[in-house]
Amino acid sequence: MNNIPPKVQNQLAMLQQLQQQLQTIVGQKAQYEIAVREAKKASEELRDVAENAEIFVSVGSVMMQQPKEKVEAQLTEKTESLELRIKSLEKQEKMLQGKFEQLQAQIKAALEGKPPVAT
Repeated sequence: MNNIPPKVQNQLAMLQQLQQQLQTIVGQKAQYEIAVREAKKASEELRDVAENAEIFVSVGSVMMQQPKEKVEAQLTEKTESLELRIKSLEKQEKMLQGKFEQLQAQIKAALEGKPPVAT
């Protein structure tokens, strides 16, 4: 590390930060995708339930009875909200991936003694 110029050392540190941010975003996106699948599965299961059936939802540590249409509306809203978050994370992921690749190319060029890559 001693023979690497300070500018390249800073770029390497930035590259590591970008990589950590990307990992965080990918992890969050995966969690939201799981939550969307669970909500959609619950919605599918509700379709087979009679309109007047007793439906209970977990609210913290308490189970509460709710009308079917209210539960369906909540699940739809939850799914839509999570899907919006996923789209937002995908945009962030794409932007960070681009920055990561650009910085990676700059570091590689600097280490190989080539002129910097135009941005």
